[in-house]
Amino acid sequence: MKKKIKLTGLLLTALVFLTACASRSEVTSSSTDFWSQVVYGFGRAIQWLSFGGSVGIGIIFFTLLIRIALIPLYNRQMKSSQEIQELQPELRRIQKEYADDRTTQSIKIQELYKENGVNQWAAFIPLAIQLPVLMALYQALTRVPELSQGTFFIWDLSKNDSTYILPILAAVFTFLSTWLSNKAAKEKNGFMTATMFIMPLFILWMGASFTSGIALYWVVGNAFQVIQVLIFNNPFKIIAERERKEAEEKEREARIRRAKKKARQKRK
Repeated sequence: MKKKIKLTGLLLTALVFLTACASRSEVTSSSTDFWSQVVYGFGRAIQWLSFGGSVGIGIIFFTLLIRIALIPLYNRQMKSSQEIQELQPELRRIQKEYADDRTTQSIKIQELYKENGVNQWAAFIPLAIQLPVLMALYQALTRVPELSQGTFFIWDLSKNDSTYILPILAAVFTFLSTWLSNKAAKEKNGFMTATMFIMPLFILWMGASFTSGIALYWVVGNAFQVIQVLIFNNPFKIIAERERKEAEEKEREARIRRAKKKARQKRK
């Protein structure tokens, strides 16, 4: 768990640091360095998707394409998180049994993950992929001349959202996606609860600090994730299925008890 917290913090810190330190010089087709070409490529892609000349529409379609491409990774992420939750009782047993021997504890936990086909790092792959995407998108909006004047309804996409509408929406959808992802968990812990509230606040701060284009990217991306969770990993269906299995198990145990009781009565 500590490793996950540290890795999440590292990725988010890297996003803030690298974006803050990024060059503000214009990027054009004549730019020669590799990163400038990547940024310009993002800019061209958004321009191509900007139907009616609306950069906001271009960002929306660009975000949807990115999210659709990442569906297999996100589904694997959600499946991995669910699998780890299912293993919590066994993980606690190992942690308690080997509390004084951290090396053996770590080995046993890794063996448990391996036996059950669980990849504990799968949850961070989409985040790691999005990091350079966010950086390139931010710089495309501020460094590609054709996009730096882009607007969407009341927003200047190269500047902060002074209305805070987009950052708030981004935070709300972040909360909903996290809440839905955690709802089906058999057991809740402090980390899950903290993440459910800290991440939306972090996104709210980031959305207000960065350009409106970035905030729009988060709004669309996290709204898409809410829909994705409901379709592919619906917690309400998972809970209903779990309750059905538990009811069947209780009924099976009740039948066994009744059968044993009848057997004892016959022997008498």
